[in-house]
Amino acid sequence: MTEVRAHAARTAEGGQEIRDRADTDARELELEMGCVLRGVEHVTDDELVTPDETMIINMGPQHPSTHGVLRLQMELAGETVLRSKPIIGYLHTGIEKTAEDLTYLQGSTNVTRMDYLAPLFNVLAFSLATERLLGVEIPERAQWIRMLVTELNRISSHSTFLATNGMDLASTTMMIFGFRERETMLRLFEKITGLRMNHNYIRPGGVAADLPHGWRDDVLHLLEQMPDQLDDYDTLFTNQPIWRERSEGVGVIGPKACLALGVTGPMLRAAGVPWDLRRDEPYLFYDQVDFDVIVGTYGDVFDRYAVRINELRESLKIVRQVLEKLPPGDFRTQDKKVTPPPRARIDESMEALIHHFKLFTEGFKVPEGEVYVPVESPRGELGCYLVSDGTAKPYRLHMRDPSFYNLQTLPHLMHGGLVADAVAVISSVDPVMGGVDR
Repeated sequence: MTEVRAHAARTAEGGQEIRDRADTDARELELEMGCVLRGVEHVTDDELVTPDETMIINMGPQHPSTHGVLRLQMELAGETVLRSKPIIGYLHTGIEKTAEDLTYLQGSTNVTRMDYLAPLFNVLAFSLATERLLGVEIPERAQWIRMLVTELNRISSHSTFLATNGMDLASTTMMIFGFRERETMLRLFEKITGLRMNHNYIRPGGVAADLPHGWRDDVLHLLEQMPDQLDDYDTLFTNQPIWRERSEGVGVIGPKACLALGVTGPMLRAAGVPWDLRRDEPYLFYDQVDFDVIVGTYGDVFDRYAVRINELRESLKIVRQVLEKLPPGDFRTQDKKVTPPPRARIDESMEALIHHFKLFTEGFKVPEGEVYVPVESPRGELGCYLVSDGTAKPYRLHMRDPSFYNLQTLPHLMHGGLVADAVAVISSVDPVMGGVDR
């Protein structure tokens, strides 16, 4: 028994873990119960619960119910969740620190591995921040291509949410359908970028290559096929009594609590706040396309599902407009400071070969300064804070990942609910732990 306790002490997460009720003061108890943002001054309904009547259990880290390596501790009184605490750090990869030892050209390969369900958004934020410091002008075609691939990536990410959300609420049918749509998107990404995931496609200066032959037919086929499939999902879930009973009124959070916790994206919009960076702080050419910002009313599990399934329809609308507006021209800037010479030129000119070699070994220098650039990822505001000291490598990189902030809502969403609803609540947050721990 002594050895077991010693081992437990070595593997404990310290201050991250829930302490026994008897060892927790009232203020900390309120925080862990998610009461503070509800305006509760002191613990009331749970004061009658004694420590020997409750039980602290672990949930996770395991796939799929905690959506990756997320560990959740919960204090239960019977089947009711009194306290819960997300414990993170099991997927820490040191991406931000690694960026300080990579050139700006290499950095796009590094950051794409954070939110691995929306990798193109990671690289977009990084590239926009780098370009703002460089002061280079990006060709219009490159910007429209970026809009195209990121909206396709939003469709892929939300399809994965529908799949996992359905599976977590015991619908294997939705899991199969959702991953079918995602597979279609991954095959399209492979054709455009050369990779199914972790695409090094969006780069500082533009995109890696122009769109391949046949891409338009593939996208048009998607636009024709997917609306009917979304209607099928509505039939399967939206008005299905069991689905509504498992999701309506479960995991409720209001707009004030969302704003206090820094929640963004579909979670914030599901609580009734119509905030979308594509419309309210437009980047690329989002101010030239027409789309609706979808909002909910109650901020529960059902609203978060409904917002995302309708955002899929809006992304399809944006993709169709991109097809109509995509102009001819360069797919990356012709600024020689950033862009390597054409491949054919390298075979003809020693100077071009040397320039190519130096650009990919030493990188390009970025003027001193600091910048923060946010984009609207499928999970909310994904921001890149970049500091340059005038060299070819960032002095500091910090990514504001939306999943990190959205996870703070779990104690508030779960307080007073049932253990049976915990998986549904976690699924509705749609966290990606690669972005949380980065």
